[in-house]
Amino acid sequence: MTNALRAFLSLAAYAATVPDLATAASGTGGIVFAPHRAVYDVSLARAAPGAGVADMSGRLVYELKGSACEGYTQDMRFVTSSSSAEGSEQVNDMRSTSFEEPAGRTMRFNSAQYHDSQAAEVTQGQAGRRGADGAIQIELTKPARKAISLPANTYFPIQHSIAMLDAARSGTRLFVGDIYDGSEKGDKVSATNTVIGKSGKGAGDRLPAGIANLDQLKGMVYWPVATSYFEKDKTFDSKDQVPNYEMSAHFYENGVSTHLVMDYGEFALKGELTELTFLPETTCPGK
Repeated sequence: MTNALRAFLSLAAYAATVPDLATAASGTGGIVFAPHRAVYDVSLARAAPGAGVADMSGRLVYELKGSACEGYTQDMRFVTSSSSAEGSEQVNDMRSTSFEEPAGRTMRFNSAQYHDSQAAEVTQGQAGRRGADGAIQIELTKPARKAISLPANTYFPIQHSIAMLDAARSGTRLFVGDIYDGSEKGDKVSATNTVIGKSGKGAGDRLPAGIANLDQLKGMVYWPVATSYFEKDKTFDSKDQVPNYEMSAHFYENGVSTHLVMDYGEFALKGELTELTFLPETTCPGK
């Protein structure tokens, strides 16, 4: 589930082209995310027969800090406890932190995954756009030292979220783009298709009562979004390939997400917002 964890860090017609990232990298189009800390209670939404999952529950904690002028830091921890039909149990603990400079110039990332308190996977590295064409150069230090090059039309997670929100504001219903987030061993790119639904206002979002700071969402616009993630390799064909997983949510224009659903095919998890804290904002020069 590492990819889906990173997918949360992000969240046009098919005839449209992927936005020119040389243009997108020039700014955020006035989109500013609110620093915040959100806590979600996670539970099993469904499981197909033979999925190997009888029950699953946990908690996801997401924190966003920074600003549009200095860049954004994302910290996340996702802990789940699962049981199989045979009665075996396992605790998964995934931790992730990343920093993106404004307009996706550079990104630093660090993630770790634990199974029953034993380290299973650690990834660390940095990526940056080099040269006039904006091509991405990645330097991995964990799990092994490795250099990777990616095309310029590849998004980083925050950059992807900003571009998706910009597409939603313009009335686009299908946003297509490749994303690199440093997940798994740090050497994969995901092709994504995001279906964007009709916008709504927070007052009608059917959020649980008793959560502090929800009044700050009541007058704010959100869009239902559903993103399918495909492994981008030499055999990739979005017309025929089944997505590795899908992520859906109500995505607010300030970066807050509600009503999370992470669908892995054989089973799906849902995440309900239980805590929301807005953090101090950084004032950009000249604002």
